[in-house]
Amino acid sequence: MNATLADQLTSADRCDRCGAQAYLRVTLPSGGELLFCGHHAKAHSEKLQQVALQIHDETAKLR
Repeated sequence: MNATLADQLTSADRCDRCGAQAYLRVTLPSGGELLFCGHHAKAHSEKLQQVALQIHDETAKLR
């Protein structure tokens, strides 16, 4: 997936669970979005795959 500059997550995007920098954006069918840090993205990945309309994953930046 080729993300545009507007799609990219920045240091201002914070995890909805803990407030750390977000590296994953989940778009829900309702139009809402959830943001997750690498830790919480991994912890909740199975459920997120089931409910997400789209997942924008930048966790590779952590490697």
